[in-house]
Amino acid sequence: MADARNEQELVLVVDDDPRIRQMLARYFEGEGYRVSLAGDGREMRNKLEKAHIDIILLDLGLPGEDGLSLARELRAHSDIPIIMLTGRDDVVDRVVGLEIGADDYVTKPFHLREVLARVRGALRRRRPLAALVLEAHTNETFCFEGLRLDVACRRLTSQDGREIALTTAEFDMLCVLVRHAGRVLKRDVLMDLTRGRSLEAYDRVIDAQIARLRRKIEKDPRYPELIKSVRGVGYVFSARTMK
Repeated sequence: MADARNEQELVLVVDDDPRIRQMLARYFEGEGYRVSLAGDGREMRNKLEKAHIDIILLDLGLPGEDGLSLARELRAHSDIPIIMLTGRDDVVDRVVGLEIGADDYVTKPFHLREVLARVRGALRRRRPLAALVLEAHTNETFCFEGLRLDVACRRLTSQDGREIALTTAEFDMLCVLVRHAGRVLKRDVLMDLTRGRSLEAYDRVIDAQIARLRRKIEKDPRYPELIKSVRGVGYVFSARTMK
């Protein structure tokens, strides 16, 4: 049954198989979503230029530019949720895709209702953490090690006023760590606070996100001083913060 709340949400399906594209288009349109279709990276970029896309279903097995390359390109400048469509045996590709920023995956052959559930979950998680977890603290500002984190404006700036570009997921992760400074947070807690659920056994998703964040805020990411690992448990934000 179509959900009227979905009418403004546009799903982009990127798959070189026209049968899969049409099958997904019919199903999601029947559920109240708008759907756009692309068969390769060139068409994907064209669709992204012409419309505001809410979520992308991206086949990893595309000829030419594969899905991993396109996912990496997307994550370099966009926070659009990405759900990977993968082969059953593409375990390494799934892990790599999650590490470079994809939100979820579905293995082929898939059940349409499972794809719908994954899409709905990813769209729910897209709501910024400031509205979910930090709702009562939107005026908070934290200063630490020459950096200033402005929750309301969702900005991280250096001492000289230079803005440090963070993705939505990276900003949400930093907010959680800073607000719990000095407390060791398990990976599943970080997953729940920043994404809304555990992603099966992929603790590496959190590890990869922490690694990307460290590259942006640590003086030497190889020897982190702000976000420290606690072996077998999770992470702790160890810098002193001032509001």
